[in-house]
Amino acid sequence: MRITALYTYPVKGCHRIEHQSTPVEPWGLAGDRRWLMVDDEGIGITQRDTPRLTQLTVIPREGGLELRVPGLLPLSVDEPIDGPEEIVRVFRSKGPAPARVAESEWTSRFLGRDARLVWQADTTGRKIETHARPDDRVSFADGYPVLLANESSLSALNDWLVEAGDEAVPMTRFRPNIVVGGAPPWAEDDWLGQRLLIGDVPFRAAKSCARCVVTTIDQETGEKGKQPLRMLGARRRFDDGLLFAINLIPDMSGVVHVGDPVGVG
Repeated sequence: MRITALYTYPVKGCHRIEHQSTPVEPWGLAGDRRWLMVDDEGIGITQRDTPRLTQLTVIPREGGLELRVPGLLPLSVDEPIDGPEEIVRVFRSKGPAPARVAESEWTSRFLGRDARLVWQADTTGRKIETHARPDDRVSFADGYPVLLANESSLSALNDWLVEAGDEAVPMTRFRPNIVVGGAPPWAEDDWLGQRLLIGDVPFRAAKSCARCVVTTIDQETGEKGKQPLRMLGARRRFDDGLLFAINLIPDMSGVVHVGDPVGVG
């Protein structure tokens, strides 16, 4: 079993960036979801309600980002190390997290409403709420530092979709950080509570990932559909949701590479 793909999403909800290798930090892959667009109440704006985020391309640079979307001039923004402090929430139901405001004008024009771009300056400021240790921390990801998906599980799901007369979906619908190949379908269900060694970096397999409407959004066009969420509801419904992929928590820092071996136990 080996890594077949690595992805980060510097601004939560943005178009993916693919990597051949990337550092692992305690709160996620380096640069992943350290930025967030929030509304006038300080609540995170995500693809769940704003599929237009799929059109946001991010180019990381030292000390900041360049943001690009069709119809607007690009914006180069620095990490607001001394920017205004604000307490935000990734979701209304989630706990508060400290942030610093980077920009508002370009973000509001892009989204067509009052909004701000914020940066997670304090990576110790957001706790993981369940299935974690007291000192575990997370970026502006939904709830856990790293999401791992299994290629064979996607193949099984796509077989169900095609049998039902629907189109197969790409792995990008699930917005994983790490994709692995060489494991049987749904093998990841049995990894929960165990330790994974990915390259030289150990992770804890904390929790299965309950999926939402984002899986129905074409990550290239922003168009919404009904699959694969409907099929997950028919075939992968459990007490804790419609499950695909698993959440990981790093046990130490390091670097992972496409092609690295993945061991369980």
